[in-house]
Amino acid sequence: MFTTRPTLQGTHGMVSSTHWLASQSAMAVLEDGGNAFDAAVTAGFVLHVVEPHLNGPAGEVPIILAPAGGAPTVLCGQGPAPAGATIDHYIALGLDLVPGTGPLAAAVPGAFDAWLLLLRDHGTKRLAEVVRYAIGYAEHGHPAVERIGETVETVRELFETEWTASAELYLPGGHAPAPGRLLKNPALAATWRRLIAEAEAAGPGRETQIDAARRVWREGFIAEELADAAARPAMDSSGERHAGTLTGEDLAGFEATYEAPARHTWNGWTVCKAGPWSQGPVFLQQLALLPDGLGADDLGTPDLVHTLIEGSKLAMADREAWYGDAADVPLAELLDRPYNDERRTLIGERASYELRPGRPGGRQPRLSKQALAAVARSASHTPGPVAGPGGGEPTVGGDGTVRGDTCHLDVVDRWGNMVAATPSGGWLQSNPVIPALGFPLGTRLQMAWLDPGLPNSLTPGRRPRTTLTPSLALRDDTPVMAFGTPGGDQQDQWSVHFLLGVALRGPVRSGLDLQGAIDAPNWHQESFPGSFHPRSMAAGRVVVESRIGEGVISGLRRRGHEVAVGAAWSEGRLCAVARDPETGVLMAGANPRGAQGYAVGR
Repeated sequence: MFTTRPTLQGTHGMVSSTHWLASQSAMAVLEDGGNAFDAAVTAGFVLHVVEPHLNGPAGEVPIILAPAGGAPTVLCGQGPAPAGATIDHYIALGLDLVPGTGPLAAAVPGAFDAWLLLLRDHGTKRLAEVVRYAIGYAEHGHPAVERIGETVETVRELFETEWTASAELYLPGGHAPAPGRLLKNPALAATWRRLIAEAEAAGPGRETQIDAARRVWREGFIAEELADAAARPAMDSSGERHAGTLTGEDLAGFEATYEAPARHTWNGWTVCKAGPWSQGPVFLQQLALLPDGLGADDLGTPDLVHTLIEGSKLAMADREAWYGDAADVPLAELLDRPYNDERRTLIGERASYELRPGRPGGRQPRLSKQALAAVARSASHTPGPVAGPGGGEPTVGGDGTVRGDTCHLDVVDRWGNMVAATPSGGWLQSNPVIPALGFPLGTRLQMAWLDPGLPNSLTPGRRPRTTLTPSLALRDDTPVMAFGTPGGDQQDQWSVHFLLGVALRGPVRSGLDLQGAIDAPNWHQESFPGSFHPRSMAAGRVVVESRIGEGVISGLRRRGHEVAVGAAWSEGRLCAVARDPETGVLMAGANPRGAQGYAVGR
């Protein structure tokens, strides 16, 4: 099979991320004796600088880690809704959805504390050693990728008329960052330098300094600036200026937490995901719905693509009815063999245009009013055109309405430590830049509903359901592969297709064919309410890369799917690393789409 680049192999360390500078910075840490967790934190901080349109320090990050010889663990860097973020508050403002931008959409930031907890508990380096790469790129500049300037242009009017601090950073002299021109963020560099100085003043110990930095974020000068920014009314996607609900007390009360992953075994592979406060179990439900006996010859056929589309619809319908952090989720029943055997009978020869959540344990599903409205709108409208090349990047309206996207990184080291992380939120287009800090608040609350009593209802102290969903796969209870992708609601579609490509294809150079599975033509379906404002749906619509072939396209159309044909290389931004537990050989692959992701290693 043709691949755009080889699956890398080596024995020292492997990194794959959505930006080459993050990958290479992480590799530099591995070369300097650091482990996979040191390298991951390094890459995370660099991504804040070089992909500011896709993530930021005040965003969020779920992390799945597997220490050498240890069990996989989820580190949750998704902050909850602030204490003042009640449904009644938003309804009183005349809203029926949480805005897609602005302070009202800001959850408690979770990414920073998660990265530092990972470094403290599993890394070996000091904070200054891993953050210095990000400081260097923020202070001295990095060549801007095309999407930064394109994103800024979409919100130019908003920046120039309302979010003027953002204009000062991203429209200097009235010009958006041009591709390849150096983009600097001196305020962010100064923030990290002050943070490190205050942390080091707390004492000489590595852990002491990391915990001191965490306190500075939660209670010190950074917390003060974050709370002040949330309290200032700003124009948001509702067309009005609103203040947020985030306070200093909310910031002081949050710490990232560890938890056991959700998992499911299919065809000898056990996949670990974050729990149903994320969309992660959607991946597992799709595996549970697969028919028995699949082989390499099934990959890319109209029959299998149709089966995967219909299984994805059923899993996403369950996500809409049952996932969230505001109520108990019947996850065991959702992954039960009898439940999925019954659900599989709903997959017929024709495409379904319905949203069909199941009844795990006999429970009655309930959907939000806005989700039902999205279903009704979709049934009465013809889907619009598919996005062009780079459609996986943020879709941003002139008022700042954000569909959103994110980053991803994976690392494995010579000792067998492995980590997958999907940082997101705090995009430059999410909220006004805080001048003293150099970054904005996030907007993750837009994923919660304003209907009471639902698993994903907006609830103080509870996490809004996130699309962020890194993956870790095991063979015989041994971690062998970490992978993931940006892409919002598409993440647990593209990632499933990747796993099938790896699991069903034969080996390359006696290793996993990571690059072949990444490069394979990809697709996604849109028959469910989206997670991002304005929460739209396109029933029956499937978006495919043109190179998937006319045989698949015509075969899907014969089955009743509304097929939109996108550019040849427009679906998915996967990263992956792996380790053969028998030989110790390490592997990596990265997405060629967008000419930005890269894997490095030796």
